[in-house]
Amino acid sequence: MPKKSVMDIDVKDKRVLVRVDFNVPLDQEGGVADDTRIRAALPTIKYLMEQGARVILASHLGRPKGKVDDRYRLNPVAGRLQDLLGREVTKVDDCVGDEPARAIEKMRPGDVLLLENVRFYPEEEKNDPAFASRLAKLADVYVNDAFGTAHRAHASTEGVARVIPGVAGFLMERELEMLGRAVYNPERPFVAILGGAKVSDKIGVIGNLLEKVDTLIIGGGMANTFLRARGYETGKSLLEPDKVELAGELMNKAREKGIEMLLPVDLVVALAVDPDSEQKVMPADQIPPDWMALDIGPESTNIFGKAIRKAGTVLWNGPMGVFEMAPFARGTFEMARALAESGAVTVVGGGDSVAAVKKAGLADKISHISTGGGASLEFLEGKVLPGVAALQDK
Repeated sequence: MPKKSVMDIDVKDKRVLVRVDFNVPLDQEGGVADDTRIRAALPTIKYLMEQGARVILASHLGRPKGKVDDRYRLNPVAGRLQDLLGREVTKVDDCVGDEPARAIEKMRPGDVLLLENVRFYPEEEKNDPAFASRLAKLADVYVNDAFGTAHRAHASTEGVARVIPGVAGFLMERELEMLGRAVYNPERPFVAILGGAKVSDKIGVIGNLLEKVDTLIIGGGMANTFLRARGYETGKSLLEPDKVELAGELMNKAREKGIEMLLPVDLVVALAVDPDSEQKVMPADQIPPDWMALDIGPESTNIFGKAIRKAGTVLWNGPMGVFEMAPFARGTFEMARALAESGAVTVVGGGDSVAAVKKAGLADKISHISTGGGASLEFLEGKVLPGVAALQDK
């Protein structure tokens, strides 16, 4: 069921509590190291300002474990947001209680206020109803624009929407539209690429996608477990021995459904996870005992790239190797290039894949880059996201 968005409600003169995801990396001086998540929330914030709402922003930052921790105060975020908006952002030192209430009383239409880190209270992550009510008391309407935390049933992501009406912000709306289109109404052929270290992180995703895709490409460390299920020796490569049987079952399921499952046919192997270690390219079924696979090889890159270039929709989550090290980055960057050149609807999710696309300078060639790692994975598994379910239906 589609959810109501900020466009569907009247916000003029209303106090609007917006849950944003300002969980940004900080540098050693305590400044904002990467403001991507702040920029992602700007369309919703600017729209509400233009409509004459009093905009009250709530976010978490880091893991303060339910205690006030000065390292995780949102002051640097307020400073960066002020620069990006080009107008004053008031920051208060609490997220509930008298100080925010007094500051909100003084707000005029179009003003922006940033509350302190909601995770300074243990009640936030416990989704405590009384704490959710205290947050809700600050506002007339709730907007969730934090897709990255939508899989968490916390007070500021789910509890508040039980007390005051909740709708989706523009970022949330686009995430649901693009991921939903890819999974439930894709242009075909639909190709999914899954990488990363472990099969166990993606079991649910693989199971759900096998009901929907035409081609499933498996790379990264998790491919080793599938290669072992084929009976190949994998040397000292990362492996989940307790998932080998499951990998075999998933390959059988793909075969029965007529889904093409592509595994690496060659691999870049090395003696250690070290850019200076000796390296060579080997066929996937000939990895020597003391060597480990750290990237897909050129032939695999070629085969995967052909499948991507023929696709109507491509979904990518997880790198093809240890892309942080130059000698093992080629496979991942070639995937990014294939997506950018494909002409398909392309959706990239998961921190490492997103980082790779940005590092390759191809972010503007991708249809949609998801801001939610865990949330996008759970969406791809077909799970209900509490922060979405709590919002009003259209």
